[in-house]
Amino acid sequence: MSCHGRATNSILTYQGYNPSYQWSRPPPTVVGWSTPDDLQNTFVSPTAYASPDIVCHLGATPAGAAAPVNAGDTIEIQWTPWPASHKGPVIDYLANCNGPCQNVDKTKLKFFKIDEVGLVDAASGTFGASQLTNNNNSWVVRIPTDIAPGNYVLRHEIIALHAAGQTNGAQNYPFCFSLAISGSGTANPAGIPATQFYAANNPGIKFDLFSKFTSYQIPGPPLYSGALSVAQSKAGPIKATASGVAGLANKNVVLRPTSPAAKVVAAAPSPATTVAAKYAAAQTLVKKASKRTDAPRGA
Repeated sequence: MSCHGRATNSILTYQGYNPSYQWSRPPPTVVGWSTPDDLQNTFVSPTAYASPDIVCHLGATPAGAAAPVNAGDTIEIQWTPWPASHKGPVIDYLANCNGPCQNVDKTKLKFFKIDEVGLVDAASGTFGASQLTNNNNSWVVRIPTDIAPGNYVLRHEIIALHAAGQTNGAQNYPFCFSLAISGSGTANPAGIPATQFYAANNPGIKFDLFSKFTSYQIPGPPLYSGALSVAQSKAGPIKATASGVAGLANKNVVLRPTSPAAKVVAAAPSPATTVAAKYAAAQTLVKKASKRTDAPRGA
């Protein structure tokens, strides 16, 4: 493992999926759901909202492992560079697999929304995706503290609106990761299948990004009442100086496991660490142990 800085929050990186893995023999076991059909970093169109592709992207199949997290932990999702022009909401969902996620039928997963950021500032045209771009192409989301322990699927999504002024112009980029969540909660939030999230004519799906707008309606089901807010901020890259690494005391530790056993765990509840994810190829998942006590979001 390579460590940088001082241990304020620990971050452990788990590998997500890259379409190139389908040509590896054997392919690596990762926590990101496989999307072998997404060779061009493409999107899911509103014409496919009723199809299984909207669940976790094109032809997605369950991950072979799960990342261990605790209820209340913060998860950082790392993308490859996201275009600044692709503005839109960032939305996160969870679904309980009610058993091992490796064998789950994705069409039967019932997701509840745990995070959403739409229009942040109308004057500057800042959306959730803009924050992601400005935050080193990363996003953070907190796992609710009250949910029951078990095996869950985290569904993370950006909806790009740059062509959404026309019907079926919105571009959905959903990616999924398997989590083994530990905790003492008992809540089992009701959810709905991803195929029921959106319709092509929803106000937040058919939306003219280039009009003079002052509001934006985030699409999908309502936010879970136990959802937790988290600031979208990330320290900049560590800079080396002649005398060493600058600002060590203010940096988080980043742990990057080198052995396959350290990168993945069996899909069962276990003690937490941290996780990160990537754009379109969705390659990494990062978890941060959070000590914050933010108030619940939603009604």
